[in-house]
Amino acid sequence: MAGGDGGDAPAERDYDPEARDRGHPIDANALMIAAAKASVGAGRLPELLRRADDHLRANADEYERRFERVDDTDGVATYLVPDGHWAEVGEALGVNRREVDALRRAHEQHLLRVGTRSRRRREFETALELREAAVVER
Repeated sequence: MAGGDGGDAPAERDYDPEARDRGHPIDANALMIAAAKASVGAGRLPELLRRADDHLRANADEYERRFERVDDTDGVATYLVPDGHWAEVGEALGVNRREVDALRRAHEQHLLRVGTRSRRRREFETALELREAAVVER
C-alpha cells in the first residue's frame, strides 16, 4: 500500500461517482474483482447490482436502525450485516446461489476498498469473517 495522503486517488476511492449512472453504488474496480471471483459473467453483474440496489434502498431506514454503519461517503452508506444477509436478499430477488455469491462479493470488495482508503482494511477483513457487507445508496 502506498504511503502519503492518496485518499483522493482513483485507486483509493471507495465510491465511483459514475456508479450513479450505472444504477448502483459499487465502483468499477470492486465490480471487476467480484466478477472475476464469482461464477457470474461481468455482463450479468451490473444488472444484478441494480436490482439489489433497488431492494436495499427500499429498506434503507431498516439498515440504518438495525445494522452497524462503518462508512458514509458521498451519499453511500456501508453496513456490516449478519452472515446470511445476501442469501435472504437473493431469495427476495429470486436469484440463484452463484448470483447471490456475486452480489455478496461485490459489496465485500466495496467494503475492503473503503478499508484501504480509511486505513481500516484489517479491521474490515476481520469483520467479514463473521458478517457480510451491504452498500446502500441514500
